[in-house]
Amino acid sequence: MFIVRVLAASFGLLVLNATVSAQTADTVVAALATEPSTLDPTKMVGGGDHYYIGQMFEQLVRFGPDLKPVNWLAESWSIEGTPDKPIIDVHIRKGVKFHNGDPLTAADFEFSYERLKDPKISPYSYTQANVGKFEIVDDHHFKLHFNAPDGNYIPNRLQLWAIPKKYFEKVGEEGFAKAPVGTGPWKFVSRSVKEELKLEAFDDYWNKDARPKVKNLVLKIIPEDLTRVAAFKSGAVDWIDAVPLSAVNEIKKMPGVETFSAISSNNLYIDFPADKPDSPFSKLKVRQAVAHAVDVDAIINNVLFGQGERYVEVGKGETGYDPNLQAYPYDVKKAKQLLAEAGYPNGFETPCYNLITPREPNVKEMGEAVFAYLGAVGIRCKVQGLEYSAWLNIGRRGRSGSPEMDGVAPWMWGHGLPGDPAEPWSGMLHSFVPGKGFGAFSHTSDPKVDAMIEELKATMKPEKRVELIEQIARYKHENVLGGVTTYRPIITLAWRENIEFRPWPFPGLWRAFQEVRFKP
Repeated sequence: MFIVRVLAASFGLLVLNATVSAQTADTVVAALATEPSTLDPTKMVGGGDHYYIGQMFEQLVRFGPDLKPVNWLAESWSIEGTPDKPIIDVHIRKGVKFHNGDPLTAADFEFSYERLKDPKISPYSYTQANVGKFEIVDDHHFKLHFNAPDGNYIPNRLQLWAIPKKYFEKVGEEGFAKAPVGTGPWKFVSRSVKEELKLEAFDDYWNKDARPKVKNLVLKIIPEDLTRVAAFKSGAVDWIDAVPLSAVNEIKKMPGVETFSAISSNNLYIDFPADKPDSPFSKLKVRQAVAHAVDVDAIINNVLFGQGERYVEVGKGETGYDPNLQAYPYDVKKAKQLLAEAGYPNGFETPCYNLITPREPNVKEMGEAVFAYLGAVGIRCKVQGLEYSAWLNIGRRGRSGSPEMDGVAPWMWGHGLPGDPAEPWSGMLHSFVPGKGFGAFSHTSDPKVDAMIEELKATMKPEKRVELIEQIARYKHENVLGGVTTYRPIITLAWRENIEFRPWPFPGLWRAFQEVRFKP
């Protein structure tokens, strides 16, 4: 009892100290559930990295709060060239500065392109595979010459991040990782790993109409739901993300609190090694058994408290959404029958990897529910709980020394907002091709779907892209490739009513502090 009282008193003191700092007039203190794996845009591997990178770094195009594309660091851009060898012509804004005072030029985007296309540096090198030449016309004008059409380039915000070439070459990769410099509304001050990231508003930020109106932003990392909510209730923090699903209604009813709920850009699915011939999951009937074994609707209703939207391959509102594509019905008898027909009448054991870091609300509990459903039909899980970075390493392909994913893993890959599955499918559905970037997180190998994805990548006409996405979605669904799609989370953010906060969808996945201020 004495130990409990001491711990409670210590926590109370910490909350009191944090409350004092959170109440300063020039500082917003926010609590996030997920820690970044990197602060380098070229190396980021998960959506959680965007929460932090998106405060400091910017791209050529982004999506506004209304989910419509906005020219950002690109003042204008156009498609030129020929259908077989298109050219994207980009004029960047004049007067944009990096946090260290260096002017943004086309050379910085060329440097970003060179890093992004290098598979030794970037897990997304395949996004630059069709770019044959980066041409600098002048300091504020460049052209991307494509060897072949690339229909994925435009929906993904023209891909490139603004990275300061001179600064990077001066401090080196290690120095840049420790003190990153971008063009965004917030500049780096300090970072304590697993604790917090301190940022300061960038006085010379180029966008005078959409910028923060407070001096400091502190992003605290509090993965434990109860601790994060307690910090918010006590006043230790001003803003929290990933409001625990069981507490959403309570937080929404709290006096002096404002909330925002929206569909996350994340698309969750159940993945497995279908590309390994000796794996049970290489058999279609086993994959179909998984699809029938898990009651996703029950998980949404009971584990997620209704805070999720069921989707089948492509989410509602995304490019190529097909409302006629129906989920596999929950059917235990059918799942067991399929396992028996596949040669597993008594089921089988398999490793099951569960993400225990709250990358999305109740993701740990969701994984546990999936494993329980699988166990009920005979797929017996040997569960391993993994923190975010270790979980990513299980899924990522081609890394020396990293373990190969050999079992079931509830997984996720965001399609973005408003959403386009083409680029994610290149990474998680197309077969893994070492050195080419395709299949960076894929555990599927199917020549037909590979050919369709490559055709989609080479298609720039919007109407043809929709047709191809619908075709791929149907084939993917019928053959249960790239895992079993489940749901898109509904996230809730909360902040004190004396703060005015406008959520931006990307980068930052609604967590971008692009516009924040204390109300008069």
